[in-house]
Amino acid sequence: MRVVLSIAGFDPSGGAGVLADIKTFSAFGCFGTAAITSLTSQNTVAVYGAVHQSADTLRAQIEPVVNDFQIAAVKTGMLPTRETIAVTAEMIEQHRLPNVVVDPVIRSTSGYDLIDKVAMKFLIERLLPLANVITPNMAEAERLTGVEVKDLDGMKHAAERIYELAQPKIRNPQSAIRNRSVLVKGGHLPNEATDVLFDGEQFQIFRSAKIDTRNTHGTGCTLSSAIAALLAGGCEIAEAITKAKGYLESALLSAPNLGHGAGPLNHLVGGFEIIG
Repeated sequence: MRVVLSIAGFDPSGGAGVLADIKTFSAFGCFGTAAITSLTSQNTVAVYGAVHQSADTLRAQIEPVVNDFQIAAVKTGMLPTRETIAVTAEMIEQHRLPNVVVDPVIRSTSGYDLIDKVAMKFLIERLLPLANVITPNMAEAERLTGVEVKDLDGMKHAAERIYELAQPKIRNPQSAIRNRSVLVKGGHLPNEATDVLFDGEQFQIFRSAKIDTRNTHGTGCTLSSAIAALLAGGCEIAEAITKAKGYLESALLSAPNLGHGAGPLNHLVGGFEIIG
């Protein structure tokens, strides 16, 4: 069984963060492990606050896991401080962790900032160069690049710019990521859920029908976690995205309709146990 590691925040309502990640890993037949970067106070209605973990606490969570298990993929989510980003990057480099999916969580749907400006700049400089796949939504892509992202052209422009930002400032052939892609997620487009993938040379467009539902809590976490699990199982990036989008659609359509706000998905929807 392949082991996948999530380094992200804790959502006590179970719809996003490490709990969503673990459930998604399980749906694909992977063994999920996690290190918590921040303890948030939230539910389906809003994020009300967060208590961030120290660098030492985060390192103390990650090191025993990576020393004990062979990690097949890593997914990062909420990394709220410069210190948590530094530890995450250090662990990825030191242990040569493969198939790194960076979901640059910046702000909750309810408008709560999940990372400060200093940390966001450091995330760009320190962590993006270690990623195999970077998965911002349209708003996150806009914040990362300063590019207006309102339509498909804006998504393409932002994907190119994020790819450029992810190039390491100091070239090291031994640690260079040779297979990097940026996926700008278009779930906030008005008529369809169209995502744009850029691999440094060409674009690939992933189109799917937009599902009319209030149950959208943790969709970004879920998609990036599904991609990580599929990469762990040997899928190429484009194939992983296609299958992850299919899983997300099924999880949305079968959502349990819980809570008073943006409800959680059905992460354990059947039919996706495709990894041995």
